[in-house]
Amino acid sequence: MGKIEQYEISDGKLKRKRDFCPECGPGVFLAEHNNRSSCGKCGYTKMKE
Repeated sequence: MGKIEQYEISDGKLKRKRDFCPECGPGVFLAEHNNRSSCGKCGYTKMKE
């Protein structure tokens, strides 16, 4: 998924569709899976409930 596809425009403002990695910081998005969100750069994983 390209960077342009990770944002959407609503009410004239840009909105991120995904969260940033808390370890890597702004600019590195978390990948969305069925049961978790993970970072491809550092390996951070957050399980969904």
